[in-house]
Amino acid sequence: MAKKIRKDFTAEITIPEGIETNVNENSVSMKKDSHELKIVIAEKINMKKDGDKIILHLKKARREEKRNFGSAKSHIKNMIEGLTKGYEYELEICSVHFPMTVTFDKAKHEFIIKNLLGEKSPRIVYAKKNIEVEIKAPKIKIKSYDLTAASQTAADLEKVTKIRNRDRNKFQDGIFITKKPGVDFI
Repeated sequence: MAKKIRKDFTAEITIPEGIETNVNENSVSMKKDSHELKIVIAEKINMKKDGDKIILHLKKARREEKRNFGSAKSHIKNMIEGLTKGYEYELEICSVHFPMTVTFDKAKHEFIIKNLLGEKSPRIVYAKKNIEVEIKAPKIKIKSYDLTAASQTAADLEKVTKIRNRDRNKFQDGIFITKKPGVDFI
C-alpha cells in the first residue's frame, strides 16, 4: 500500500479598501462602518496579515485539516462579501386553509406566526441579531451583512412552519425560502 503524501496549502485573500482587519492567532475580525464580524479558525491553520492580504498556510494537511482550511477560506470570503454587498433572503408566506399572519417584534427580535392551520397558540421564532426584516405579505425579506445570521433566521422560519403528518399535496401552508444569495428557486 502506497503511503499518502501530505501537502502544504497556502491561500491569499485580498481585502478591499474600507475594511479594517485584525488577525490574531486563530481569529479574524473585520469592521466596516458600524458593522463588525469575527470568526475563530482552527488552530493548525497559520494566519497573518500582509498589507491588504490575509495569508492562510497549512503544513502537511490531513483530510480533516484540508476541510477546515477550505472552510476558513470560505468564511473569510463570506465576511468580505457581507461587509461590501450584504446578503438578502426572500421568503414567501403560503396560507391555503387559514389566513396566517406573520409579524416581527424588533424589540424582542422574534417572529410571531399566528393562525397556522388554525392553531390557537402562536409559533415564535427567535431571530439572530444583526438582521433587518421587511414584511409585505406574502413576502418576507431578511437582509444582513452576516451570512450566518441571515441564513439561520430564514431556515428557522421555514422549519417552524413545516407541516408534519398531513398530506403535503393538500396542506401546502407554511413559509418557504424562494430566494437566497446566488440562487433563485422560482
